[in-house]
Amino acid sequence: MVSLEAGARASENDADEAALAALGYRQELTRSWSGFSNFAISFSMISILSGCFTSFGLGWNNGGSVAIAWGWPMVSILILVIGLCMSELVSAFPTSGGIYWWASKLGGPRAGYYTGWLNMIGLLAVTASVAYGCASFFDTVVGTFSQSWADGYSLTRVFIEFIVILALAATVNIFSSHLLAILNNLSVWWHVAGAAAVVVILLALPDHHASLGAVFTHTVNNTGFFGGSTGGAGFLLFVLPISMILTQYTITGYDASAHLSEETKSASHAAAKGIWRSILYSGIGGWILLLAFLFAVQDENGLTKSNGAIPALLKQSLSPNWTGAVLIISTVGQFFCVFACTTSTSRMMYAFSRDRAIPAAGTLSKLSGKHVPVATVLVTAVISVILTLPALVKVDINGSPTPVAFYAVVSIGVVGLYLSFAIPIFLRWKAGDSFPAGKWTLGSKYKWMAPLAVVEILVTSVIAMFPTAEAGAPWSPDFAWKFVNYTPIVVLGALVLLWAAWHLSVKKWFTGPRTTIDA
Repeated sequence: MVSLEAGARASENDADEAALAALGYRQELTRSWSGFSNFAISFSMISILSGCFTSFGLGWNNGGSVAIAWGWPMVSILILVIGLCMSELVSAFPTSGGIYWWASKLGGPRAGYYTGWLNMIGLLAVTASVAYGCASFFDTVVGTFSQSWADGYSLTRVFIEFIVILALAATVNIFSSHLLAILNNLSVWWHVAGAAAVVVILLALPDHHASLGAVFTHTVNNTGFFGGSTGGAGFLLFVLPISMILTQYTITGYDASAHLSEETKSASHAAAKGIWRSILYSGIGGWILLLAFLFAVQDENGLTKSNGAIPALLKQSLSPNWTGAVLIISTVGQFFCVFACTTSTSRMMYAFSRDRAIPAAGTLSKLSGKHVPVATVLVTAVISVILTLPALVKVDINGSPTPVAFYAVVSIGVVGLYLSFAIPIFLRWKAGDSFPAGKWTLGSKYKWMAPLAVVEILVTSVIAMFPTAEAGAPWSPDFAWKFVNYTPIVVLGALVLLWAAWHLSVKKWFTGPRTTIDA
């Protein structure tokens, strides 16, 4: 019996290596991840214990309860369509390059070049935002149990905690792939049990709960735009759409299943399922969690004055000890998410450097004795710190600290990642029936799913560049740089640089993915 099982595993490994060789790559990374582990890393990167907690204010300030209660499920369905399109792509091309490789295969070197850089910018921003959010919540947890710590709140202290968290994630990624897989598997159960515990606590302990009418109809405009009005075209077309970023940011990072496909057994099946299942389960679980938040609101005006901060919501509905317990559950989930983000980003950077598409490619594409791309792990941590430096500047809105820089990094992640998803999805739609489908396919459904996915991404990308506070709008008389959503500066600036680099140099030598194995 043992020999039969060993033979089946050997046959499975041979098939995976043969499929990878057909795409031009030698099996260099260790293929030790199960299908569940592959699903787990995407589920961990989505992390409803991270996004739903840290970016709740984006939904509350830009629409209120109505934006969250109705917006989350609607946007989740659209994201699932995007994920299904990507599942078909990873089944056909299960490589660590993932998104970049698909675009190169279907659209040539230029498409691959832009896709790869957008994907890498998005992943770096997501890693930075998750780590900073984790540091903020960790600081709040300590402050919940120590008044002196809370009274001595410091942006510098939070930033140091942010650096320490990134260093821990980098250390685990560098020294133990086995421990990393265990942590990702554990993360799934922590997110399921933790989210369920938070829901039960918020249903059982508050003195009273908001009515159905309040949860599904209450509106808020806490941006300063249009005089705070919650009616009219300005609110509907400018303010309310920004709330979409709550869902779009939380349910992202599921391309991790693609980036880890070279380390996953039966990748053509497992990575495809990892993508769409992580989106589906996170969409359902996240909605239940957010509804629990909304029903637990005791003072809508008080929450609005606190700019929709979850710690403020918890403090008005729970005792200090229970508030601390919920924050601990979230913070641990965010730790898991940071580990997963670092893994996914480093693997994408490794694959991109393997094809000589970024500076210092020779160094970044080297593997350690444990088959880990150490240099890309370290670079991921360093760039994440640089990208988040504006968070050291204090920003108060309505008299309360507001993480404008955090929201900007969130938006950069959304735009970078989703635009990189749109390119191969569009190219797959354009390829039509000539697309070399893998073992998991959409059949003819791609004909309507792919264009719907691309339109949703383009609309969301434009919305992510909107200013999130009136004082951050260039036309405002109270304009100040510290209030600016610097997403357009980073994303559009990066695109201009990429365009210039392509025409001045890159197109002369970059040929897309390079093979590491002879035909």
